[in-house]
Amino acid sequence: MRIGLLGTGPWASMVHAPALSGHEKAELVGVWGRRAEAAAELAERHGTRAYDDVDALFAEVDAVAVALPPDVQAPLAERAARAGCHLLLDKPLAATVPQGRAVVDAVRDAGVASVVFLTTRFQPETEAWITEQAGRADWFTARADWLGAVFTTDSPFSASPWRREKGGLWDVGPHALSVLLPVLGDVRRVAAAAHGPGDTTHVILEHAGGASSTLTLSLTAPPGAAGATVELRGAAGVSALPESAEGALAAFGRAVDALIGAARTGRPHACDAVFGLRLTEILAAAHALLPDRAD
Repeated sequence: MRIGLLGTGPWASMVHAPALSGHEKAELVGVWGRRAEAAAELAERHGTRAYDDVDALFAEVDAVAVALPPDVQAPLAERAARAGCHLLLDKPLAATVPQGRAVVDAVRDAGVASVVFLTTRFQPETEAWITEQAGRADWFTARADWLGAVFTTDSPFSASPWRREKGGLWDVGPHALSVLLPVLGDVRRVAAAAHGPGDTTHVILEHAGGASSTLTLSLTAPPGAAGATVELRGAAGVSALPESAEGALAAFGRAVDALIGAARTGRPHACDAVFGLRLTEILAAAHALLPDRAD
């Protein structure tokens, strides 16, 4: 699969570009970015070319991988889909529900495949655990704590304007939801949302299967408190999300495999743009319930 990369930031440099350039079933055709100098540098590092015209890149590839802020990703993804490109997208899919719907409409109209990269869903140990727990119908409640230290360390993502604006709800919230929804069912209602320290958000969800869940999402956790925990409780006891031995690079390679498979078979992947839109809808509903900080 001939793939173009949109984006030149830390995530594109650390994960997307090396995974694409080293993938046996993909060819990194070129790089486009909002900063031409950064695109040229990243392209040279991986033996490909930089494109000044994003539409020219769309015309020469089978698919695009996007490593851009959600408000930039969504309109470009819609444009790429309408140009006939399969989509390997980042989370969150979009900054607003209408933006996300436009991407889904474009994917459907063009008949292209889509995959939203949610790291935990493409790691073997965690995906196997999710599949196993989804086979049980007796869950009573769940807790997901996804605590990042992006703004309390020298993280390469600490200067990200969209993360400063949107916070942990929108950045790590998709990860937590991507684990809970396959197990507990769709969210029937966002029951409550409240602010915590820094950018921290607490959310209470009611699921279609009858269970409830609570989420604590943050990018301002102290380094020693950072980490991800998902715990399910039901009639058979307690089950916790296992740690994965693999990092994001290997997981992204599996997401590339998933996109190739979806494009070849025509069967939607579980983490497609439709799923990404559903996550966006839930995030937006939680955000709407947050009180004004001035209160």
